[in-house]
Amino acid sequence: MIDTGSTAWMIAATAMVLLMTPGLALFYGGMTRAKSVLNMMMMSFASIITVTILWVLFGYSLAFDASGNDLINKVVGGLDSIGLSGLFGGDGAVLAGLVADNPQDPTTFNDNIPALVFSAFQLTFAIITVALISGAIADRAKFGAWVVFSIVWATVVYFPVAHWVWGGGWLYGLGIEDFAGGTVVHINAGAAGLALAIVLGKRAGWRKDPMRPHNLPLVLLGAGLLWFGWFGFNAGSELAVDQTTGLAFMNTQVATAAAAGAWILVEKLRDGNSTTLGVASGAVAGLVAITPAAGFIDPWVAVILGLLAGAVCAYAVGLKYKLGYDDSLDVVGVHLVGGVIGAVSLGFISAYPFLVGDVADGLGMSREQGLGLFYGGGLSQLGLQVLGPVAVGLYSFIASWIIGKIIDKTMGFRIAEEKEVTGIDITTHAETGYDLGTIHASGVASVNGPVTVTTEKKVDA
Repeated sequence: MIDTGSTAWMIAATAMVLLMTPGLALFYGGMTRAKSVLNMMMMSFASIITVTILWVLFGYSLAFDASGNDLINKVVGGLDSIGLSGLFGGDGAVLAGLVADNPQDPTTFNDNIPALVFSAFQLTFAIITVALISGAIADRAKFGAWVVFSIVWATVVYFPVAHWVWGGGWLYGLGIEDFAGGTVVHINAGAAGLALAIVLGKRAGWRKDPMRPHNLPLVLLGAGLLWFGWFGFNAGSELAVDQTTGLAFMNTQVATAAAAGAWILVEKLRDGNSTTLGVASGAVAGLVAITPAAGFIDPWVAVILGLLAGAVCAYAVGLKYKLGYDDSLDVVGVHLVGGVIGAVSLGFISAYPFLVGDVADGLGMSREQGLGLFYGGGLSQLGLQVLGPVAVGLYSFIASWIIGKIIDKTMGFRIAEEKEVTGIDITTHAETGYDLGTIHASGVASVNGPVTVTTEKKVDA
């Protein structure tokens, strides 16, 4: 029987997560220089286009279809759901209740939600994961090359990794915990961003020319939309409306606020000033770190996790200057590092393991196997929480580097230096983010043209 309340919540959560990608476009767009803002935002919107089409054609099937050979299914999903076939009106049209109603009683499960709603929800995760990567290569990537990369990367990296962790693959079978995507989304995207930053090389004038964010109000607006959408991201990942949904919702708020506070405190102690960029970046770091842990830990623990993530990521964004890679918008320092903090922390602090009914029984998993070390669990869960980030990070980095290199050697991945210096917006898209050329006011001269005097009679001077 369809649970209408849970289904309504999942539709709302899906819309909230989709809104995160335009929010990311604003966040990233404000962090770039003015001459690159449109290109940066276009990369996010292009991800919505390409990943949506791929998801319908074969992405969902590769990530979540359980048909086919058992050995192959440990790595990638089957092909029975190509074109989303069977997700409406067929035997697979309903997603059976898989989520425990009560974290204290993992033997009771929620009612069903439509499989098509689940698929739409997971699609929004795939979209934003691809879009996150773009921040590492801001200002210098060919738009066409980015579109090609997004298609290949989603197919070769994201869909299989989602299957590994959530779709019944080998990490899922071992019992890894990733509530909403610390490994699947953030470590995956962060490692890919690092690989592409290395492939494309440093921006012209890096560490010589000022490359400060051009529009901090835009950054804060984007961060606010991300914060809002993340409640759908994390609380929606329970796939139901129950106590764990509320826990994930609260933990998302708590960890984010703590991380934002920790980041600006580090700035104050280190630099003497707390910045708006810092509070926005700290909030995102907290959102990233709580993502894998949202439904597994107590709120007071979320405070500690947020403080840790905010402080560590505030320092981690400086690694690019020490190691010599140009990660334009700190994808590595925030998403890769924050994702690792959140994922590995579960080996210590997981208090409410996520079980999936008959699937868990078939895998021989017990409640104790999902507990963190500080809650009576053994070292096996900690080892698994380290194994997952390492395996996904290495796979994503290597695959992304290879994909990036092939694109670079064939069609070219980086724009010409003169176009980069001029500005990628005008040279690639024939547009600029801001038209400052004309000011229409009485007696005020135009910056780039004839003076227009606004009186009863228009006079061109």
